[in-house]
Amino acid sequence: MAPPPPCCVLVVRCCSGSLPSPPPPPPRPSPSNNLRIARREFVLRSSELATLAAIFHLSGTKPRYLGVQKSPPSLALCPATNNCVSTCEDITDSIHYAPPWNYNPKDGRRAKPITKHEAINQLIQVVTQTKPDNFTPRLVEKTDDYVRVEYESPIFGFVDDVEFWFPPGNKSIVQYRSASRSGFIDFNANKKRVGTGKQRLGFRKHHLNLTSRKQTPLVEVEGLHRRRF
Repeated sequence: MAPPPPCCVLVVRCCSGSLPSPPPPPPRPSPSNNLRIARREFVLRSSELATLAAIFHLSGTKPRYLGVQKSPPSLALCPATNNCVSTCEDITDSIHYAPPWNYNPKDGRRAKPITKHEAINQLIQVVTQTKPDNFTPRLVEKTDDYVRVEYESPIFGFVDDVEFWFPPGNKSIVQYRSASRSGFIDFNANKKRVGTGKQRLGFRKHHLNLTSRKQTPLVEVEGLHRRRF
């Protein structure tokens, strides 16, 4: 029988030797290492998002519809997003409606009623010194019956607009609107903010007479049709 070709001999000889052992697997990170990696990644992602916020101005621009509306006199409605509350919404809207305040409630703790001017000054003092969720407040507008405060988030610079309006008359009522400029949800941050302010001021909810709320035509808020009541 003829011997195999040389190439086959070489192959057989090469394969006849012992194969090198595979490298050992890398050690699995311990739970503490996993936690440190997750925290480090979170910090890196936060830094990246903060840089993007600075570049793209995530604070947003002031909405053009802020302030007291003329017809009828009231604060603006909320957009359809779930990051706004307003006393001018329909009382059945559990997402956007918030009850107005009374700064001279009958069941309040005040021994002597205060004037509208005194109530405005107290409100400014409280809201500018309160940092809900570490948002920094800044008083940007004040008149004889209107106050607007901007709240800025500590990391990304998001801005929420909070308005207070003291309607004419002798009912000691405070209307307000708190809304985020960007995003779609706020995890009830705006409701918590106004609730904290009311509690620190000692104001009470003003109970509306539902029979006096008449339906009026649709109005437009930033292109979103909402019904005013």
